[in-house]
This record gives sequence, structure tokens and C-alpha cells, in this order.
Amino acid sequence: MQQKIEELKQKAEQGSQQLQGEVQELELENVLKAKFIYDSIEPVPKGEFGGDILHRVSTAAGQINGTILWESKRTKNWSDGWLTKLREDQRSAKAEIAVIISHALPKGVETFDLIDGIWVVHPKSALPVAMILRQTLLEVALARASSEGQQTKTEMIYQYLTGPRFRQRVEAIVEAFSTMQEDLMAEKKAIQRQWAKREIQIDKVMQSTVGMYGDLQGIAGKSLQEIEGLELKSLGFEEK
Repeated sequence: MQQKIEELKQKAEQGSQQLQGEVQELELENVLKAKFIYDSIEPVPKGEFGGDILHRVSTAAGQINGTILWESKRTKNWSDGWLTKLREDQRSAKAEIAVIISHALPKGVETFDLIDGIWVVHPKSALPVAMILRQTLLEVALARASSEGQQTKTEMIYQYLTGPRFRQRVEAIVEAFSTMQEDLMAEKKAIQRQWAKREIQIDKVMQSTVGMYGDLQGIAGKSLQEIEGLELKSLGFEEK
């Protein structure tokens, strides 16, 4: 009964944490919608890609000037794995900016910080950080629009190479290559271990076979027919 009670308590705590996380997501969504009335702020459709909220920054005229992907976490401990996962989700969503809202922050972070290209923010700083990031996207879009028609192909290529899309694509290639390389090394080590093990087994079989053949030769003498491959010359030894 005591064990059953503990199991029920654990399930209740897990359910409570999940509910708290969902409440935090709804709070964030409502705060963003109330503050940025011209923007499109919608939950990420289930099964499409990761993240919780897709925030498309728009002008009063309805022109989209960039996208912010928000991920809400409500756990006791921080996980570095969230950064890698959200970078992948950011590429899938084609978002310029990705943000993790979390009570648990990495060591040395008190309110917010940019870590490996991902903004990590405490809930109390979510709104001011959202205002800064949104304004940045608007200013970048304005600067880009003002220079349209005046760009040479070289300038356009330079902008692409120094922009977030190119960086995201390169990061995706590097991450995939690193994973493939790690898998290849693991496979290589496993195969080498198998080869070494089989080599020892074959050695033992050959030694036992040669020993048995030698015993029989000692008993039967010249009357025992020679077996090709078990002669001393074939095995790399010279009779003395």
C-alpha cells in the first residue's frame, strides 16, 4: 500500500508540473497578444515542429518583418539539451530568433542571456526582452527595405552569408556531420573489437588443430597422410 501511495504521489506531481507548464505557456501567449496587437501570435501546431509559440512580428499595415519562436519550460533543473533541440526547431520554423522562457537558468545567468544563438530568459524578464527583440526585427527589416534596388549581387551575397539563415544552415550541416562522425567512430571501434576477438578465436582453433595433428603424427608416424595447410612449411615454420 505504501508503495502504491508513493506511485500515486509521483504521478500527481508529474501531472501538476505538466499543468504548470501549460499554464505558463498560456500566460506567455496572452501577455504577448495583449502587448503586440499587430503581431500574429499562435501556438505551434502539434506535430509540425518544436517550440510552443510562433510570434510573427508585423507592422500596422500587416507586413511580416520576422519571426520569433518561443519555448516555455517549467522544471526545477536546466538542461543544455534544450538549446540544441530549439535550434533545430528554429530552422524548421524559419524563425530569425528563438527564445527559451525558464525559471531554471544556466549557471551564471540571473535574468537573460544569449547562449549559443538562443535567448535564455527568466519569466519576469520575458516582456522587456520580447520588446527589444521585436524592435530589432523591425529595424532590420526597415534597413533592408530602404536599401532595396540599390544592392549589387555581391552585397546581397554578403548579407546572406552574414545573416541568420546561412548560419542556421551551416550549423545544421556541422551538427549532422558531427553526429555521423561519432557514429562512424563507434562502429569502427565495435568492428575492431569483433575482429580482434575473432582473430584470437581462430588462433586458438588453429593451435588446437595443429597440436592434435602433431599428436597423431607421433602415434601413427609416416603412415598418417599429410594434410595441406597443417604442414610446418605451410604454417611458416622450417623443419630442422
